[in-house]
Amino acid sequence: MPRTPIDLTVPDLSGKRAVVTGASDGIGLGLATRLAAAGAEVLLPVRNPHKGEAAIGTIRRTAPDANVSLRELDLSSLDSVAALGGTLREEGRPIHLLINNAGVMTPPDRQTTADSFELQFGTNHLGHFALVAHLLPLLRAGRARVTSQVSIAANQGAINWDDLNWERSYDGMKAYSQSKIAFGLFGLELDRRSQAHGWGITSNLSHPGVAPTSLLAARPEVGRSKDTMGVRLIRALSARGIIVGTVESAQFPALLAATSPDAKGGGFYGPRGLGHMGGPPGEQKLYSRLRSAEEARRIWTASENLTKVSFQTA
Repeated sequence: MPRTPIDLTVPDLSGKRAVVTGASDGIGLGLATRLAAAGAEVLLPVRNPHKGEAAIGTIRRTAPDANVSLRELDLSSLDSVAALGGTLREEGRPIHLLINNAGVMTPPDRQTTADSFELQFGTNHLGHFALVAHLLPLLRAGRARVTSQVSIAANQGAINWDDLNWERSYDGMKAYSQSKIAFGLFGLELDRRSQAHGWGITSNLSHPGVAPTSLLAARPEVGRSKDTMGVRLIRALSARGIIVGTVESAQFPALLAATSPDAKGGGFYGPRGLGHMGGPPGEQKLYSRLRSAEEARRIWTASENLTKVSFQTA
């Protein structure tokens, strides 16, 4: 089935400094490539330097003059997050765009981060929460746009307030949904607090829909030795242009949210096709689980307590 081409005009980003997590492959690599091609200086904080170097090579094949470089980051380690924050603060250059894109999904067995948090909650949410806190002075200096990538999984499940780290009854999909709900609540609360305190930061959310990325593929580092049935089905549908998107089209909601002059603080952007699984990007109605300002404040406080990172002293 022929697929209608999708593209997005990215404004000139010359003179802007951008940070994209999870940019060594998939959607993040596509985002970094588009930002670099538009003239931004793009930093790729990566856990695996070999994948990072390969990503830089890919970016430069599309944008030969790209200003792109690597930094070290493991979002599952708060020490690593703090070290990156320290490195970038020492560099002392404002950050104008931050796309929180990295994530892990549904390890078959419960795993923990270096700080003993459930892996998905610790990586997808707490790691990014701490990163934004450590970069706050630079984000304020750049009057930054912060775009946090959630998931259609944030439209199901709930935050397990009685057991945030899923120590008693681990369910990989429920834990993944919780991590993305918490992350979305944080992104919206960041925008509210920026407005209230005059931080000058604009924060919004995006989701990629459904696409054949590496999230559900074989990933030995999360205990998955082979591709899931889900990713095999998604690949088949994507190849035929049915319902879901492609890795390329899945980058457009975050690209829109991060770069469009029309994208709003507190806005939510995703594919506009059937079930919001694929299609061209646009603004969407906020998921019901992301609408409570009270729950957003609650997860913010819990996250400060768990990470021992405060935005008041960042």
